[in-house]
Amino acid sequence: MSRTVLILGASGHAGQAFGRAFAADGWQIRRYQRGTDPAAVARGADLIINAMNPPSYHDWPRQIPKITALAMAAARASGARVLIPGNVYVYGTQPGPWSAATPHRPCTRKGAIRARMEANWRASGLPVTILRGGDFIDGQRPGQTMGLVVLKHLAKDRITALGSPTVKRAYAYLPDFASAAVQLTRAEDLPVFAEIPFAGHTFSINDLAAEITRHRGRPARVTRFPWWTLRLSAPVWELAREMVEMRYLFDHPHQLDGADFKARVPGFEPTPFSDMVRQMIAVHECS
Repeated sequence: MSRTVLILGASGHAGQAFGRAFAADGWQIRRYQRGTDPAAVARGADLIINAMNPPSYHDWPRQIPKITALAMAAARASGARVLIPGNVYVYGTQPGPWSAATPHRPCTRKGAIRARMEANWRASGLPVTILRGGDFIDGQRPGQTMGLVVLKHLAKDRITALGSPTVKRAYAYLPDFASAAVQLTRAEDLPVFAEIPFAGHTFSINDLAAEITRHRGRPARVTRFPWWTLRLSAPVWELAREMVEMRYLFDHPHQLDGADFKARVPGFEPTPFSDMVRQMIAVHECS
C-alpha cells in the first residue's frame, strides 16, 4: 500500500532531494503550499518532512518559531512522525565526533535558535526524528555554500576555501541524505524523539581540490575567501552579517558519529567520495 509524505519546503534543495528519494521508493508526494492550512493538508499523511527554512538566513528569530508552529500543527492533525533535517550549529566548538550524546552548546545566535527549536520538539511529545547532517552538497544543481562559494569559480580552475583548507569538516550529499531518510522510515523502535546523526563525508578543501585535480587532469588552485568584504557589508546586508557569525565553523574541525544510524539502517552505503566529486564537477561545469 502506498504511503504519503507531506514535504514542507518542497522547492528547496533538501526538499527536492526528499521528493525524488521518496517518489523513487513508491511514496505519494504531497507538497505544502505556503499560506494554506497545514492541518488540512497534513490529514492522511504518514510522514511529514519539515525542510522549510527562511532563505539566506532571513529573520531566523521570528521565522524559525513560525515554521516550527506550522509543522507542529500539521503533526497534531495527522498523527504522523515528523522528520527534520538537522544541522551542526547546536554543538558550537566542542570537540568531535559529534553524536546524540553530545550536549547542545551553541556559540552563535543561529545555533541557539536551532537548539531551542529542537528542545521545543522534544518537549511537545510529538514523534519526531532529527536527521542531522553537515553542510549540504546538492547533487543536481549548484547551491548551498559548496556551490555558491567553494566551487563558484571551478571553470577557472579555482576553489575557494572559507577557512583553513586543511580543516576536515562534515558534509551531507543530498541524494544520500534523502535516501537515508527513506531508509529510516523502515527502522523499528524509534523513540518518540530520535536524534540521529548522519555521518556523510568528512573532508578538507585540500582533499576536495586533490580529487577534482585527479578527475580533471589539471590542477585546481585553492584560494581563501575574502571575509573582509562581508565584514564591510555586514552593517547594511543581512546575509553578510549572518555569514560572518558562522565563520567559526569553517575553521573548526568536526565530524558526525554515524554509529546510531548504521545500527538502525545496516548495510546503507553512501555514494563513494570519488563518485560524489565527479557529479559535483559535472553540475558546476554545466552551470
